Parts: sequence; C-alpha cells; structure tokens
Amino acid sequence: MFKKILIANRGEIALRIIRACRELSVPTVVIHSEVDAATLPVKYADEACLVGPGPIEGYLSIYRIIDLAKQKGADAIHPGYGFLAENAEFAEACSANGLTFIGPKPEAIRAMGDKLSSRRLMIEAGVPVVPGLTDPISSINQAQKSADEIGYPLMLKASAGGGGRGIRICTNRSDLKKFFPIAQAEAKASFGKDAVYLEKKIENPHHIEIQVLGDRYGHLIHLGERDCSIQRRHQKLVEIAPSLMLDDKLRHEMGEAALAAARAVNYESAGTVEFLVDADKRYYFLEMNTRIQVEHTVTEEVTGIDIVKEMIRIAAGEPLAEKQEDISLRGYAIECRINAEDSKNNFLPTPGKVTAYYSPGGIGVRIDGNVYKGYTISPYYDSMLAKLTVRAKTWDGAVQRMRRALDEYVIRGIKTTIPFLKRIMEDPDFISGNFDTTYIETHLDRLNLSTSDDHIDKVIAIAAAIAAHSRR
Repeated sequence: MFKKILIANRGEIALRIIRACRELSVPTVVIHSEVDAATLPVKYADEACLVGPGPIEGYLSIYRIIDLAKQKGADAIHPGYGFLAENAEFAEACSANGLTFIGPKPEAIRAMGDKLSSRRLMIEAGVPVVPGLTDPISSINQAQKSADEIGYPLMLKASAGGGGRGIRICTNRSDLKKFFPIAQAEAKASFGKDAVYLEKKIENPHHIEIQVLGDRYGHLIHLGERDCSIQRRHQKLVEIAPSLMLDDKLRHEMGEAALAAARAVNYESAGTVEFLVDADKRYYFLEMNTRIQVEHTVTEEVTGIDIVKEMIRIAAGEPLAEKQEDISLRGYAIECRINAEDSKNNFLPTPGKVTAYYSPGGIGVRIDGNVYKGYTISPYYDSMLAKLTVRAKTWDGAVQRMRRALDEYVIRGIKTTIPFLKRIMEDPDFISGNFDTTYIETHLDRLNLSTSDDHIDKVIAIAAAIAAHSRR
C-alpha cells in the first residue's frame, strides 16, 4: 500500500478520497487554492498545500502538483474527477517522476478520451455504437453531405468532448449550417481541438452507464448499471441504481458489452461505459469515462463495494478480490445532486454564504458534501454543494426515503435545487419509471410550480427583517 497519497482535487470528491484513505490507514495531502482554504478537505486531510495562481490554474498545474507530491513524500496521486482526472499527460508525468497515478494507463485515457477513436475501437470490439461518423468533418459541405446520409435529427459533437459539453442538436440543414462554426469554436475553447463529427440522435433514450473495475492482471468485472436519464442540457441531476427499464437478460448483455469495451483498451482502475438505450431496448455505446464518476455512490450502495478504495488497491498492485459471480445488486439507490442554483431562473448559479445548514440522516441516508453553516459558495467552481444518496429494499421505499431526506435537508442563505428535486420525487411519471432523457425538458413547468418551500423562505426573510428592525 502507498505511504502517502496526494489528492489533486477539491470539494466533495477530495473529501470522499480522504475518507477512503483514512480507512486504508494511508496519510493524505490535499492541494487547495486560496478560495478553498476554509473547505472541509483542507480541514480533514493530514496535510494541505496552497497551490496557485488563482482559483483554477493551481488545480491544473501538472508539474507544480507533482513537485508538491514529491516534497511531501507522497508516492501516489489521486485526481478525483474533473480538472486533470482524464489527462493522459498528467498520468505520464506522474509515472516519469516515480509517482503512481491512481487511475487507468495513459493509453486508455487517450483512446477513450477521443470520441472518434473510441467509436472505432468499439466497432472493432463488436460493441454497438450510435450510427454516425468515425472521422472528423472539416467543412460545412462535407457535414451536409454526411448528414444527408446519416439522416436527421442528428448531433454535432466535439471529438475531444465530455461532460455534456460541445454538443449541438440539428434537425435540418439550416440547423447544421448555423451550429457547425459554433460547435467548432466551442470545441476549440473547451478541449483545445476544433474537431467535430456527426452522430445520429437517438430519440427519447435512457442514459444507462455500466461501472467497471479492472486490475493489472487482466481481471475485469462490472458492478451493474446506473440510470442517469434525469438530466438537463446533458448535466445529470438524479441517478438511480439499478435501472427500472433493464431486465436481467439485458443487464447481462450490456454488462458484457461494457467489459468488451474495457478489454479493448486493457483497462485498469475504475471506469464507466455509457450507453443510450432506445424505446425498443436497443443499446448503443456513447463514451467511456476513464475516472471515478460523481454518481458512483448509488453503485456502492447497491453492491456494498467501495469503488474509491478499489481504485487505490488496484493502483497499488493488488488483484481484484471479487469475481463477477460475487456481484449482486441489493435494493435500490437514488442520488440527488444538491446544487447552488435557482431552478426558476434558468438554473442560474447562486453563489453566496450559507447562513443555516442541517443535513438529513437516519437509516439508508448518505451525504457526500463540502458545505456547512458559514461556508461561502464561490462563483469559480461547479455549483454542486453535496450529493444526497438513499438506499432501500424497494423502489417505492427508496423514493419515499429520498422524499423524507429532502424534507429534512436545510440550506439557507442561497437558493438550491432541493425544492426542485422534491417535486421530482413527488411526480407520478418519475415514480412510475415513465421517464427518459427528455424528462426535465417536458416536465419543467410542472416541476417549477410554487411549493411551501417558497413560503418558508418568505417567512424566514420577514422574521429576519423584524429582528433587524428590533435591534436598530
């Protein structure tokens, strides 16, 4: 096992890794910006190092991070997700400096990080892919010709894209002409490459992802699926394990396809193979995320496997302890992302100071977060404050438990997505499993109706005003 692990990340994922390391008796050192000096990872890590400049650049400074790891006596680096997590250059730099990168090999990161490269690999491996191109397009004329062959509607996507960024939906030639230069510019700005390609748009699909684990000895297993269809503009809001739409036969088939995808790049570590599943239950490879994912918690809850610990053990050279036949899914789990956003104002981020905080508890309730009373939400980072995960024996039990937990959750001083998530848990279509990736879009007006939460906020504001007046 490692002597010390440096965590090259922030927020709830940094705290999640610290907890796993503590249970493995491995000391930790976490990096942080000046903005993050008062965060929970800085408090709970064994050591913390300021890394700059600015709120963002320090988290992306490969050689500064490596130098800090060596200075602090760390022999491994965990990148978490985002920032440098899927950066092959970072993984190579770690190895070149005698440090273990807790994640897959650089070759796997590169192969799966480029969407066109991964599509070609999956076709060779016999994994179904969404109909579309396997080479980039460089001109609008080429794009229009290819689009006529594929058929509308289709998606214009960045070859180096990820996380839902760099995507434009085109329903006709006019859309394609309009969005082509925009997509190229966005791809260049977000990923450093302006390469884009076309892919058939699967209508009203479910977004299903399979969690895989692989060690350096060639052992690969999958941990079942997560349904991530409740999303807005390709950003996930609610995740479920297992999916309500998969039966055992399809679950096994998709699990085997995910393992074939991982074998194609000799995958080591934790990774996620994402699929789109249409109404006829035909599935298509979408992409592979070569890192831990935000929603890994629901898989941990239904399998009992600590995925972060497994990543660390695999990186340390230990073989996987579990075989595929050892994996079983017990009950249902739901994760809600608690974001500092105003759902009634186009989900605009709401940075500010948390004036009151109370987290829910009880049986089957889990909080992964980085927020407390007095914490200031910065405008520089992702708006996610915490992940609320619940588990129960049945689907109805899980929904009821999430509803109860959201009722208990108190975050004041800023607007959050808690009221919006409550309404999802009360919606008949969600409860019955009648949803796909268009759910938020088609239900937005219904979900944004006023509830008692709005009145509670007004009462609190009035009480505060009375108290202030009394003091004066």
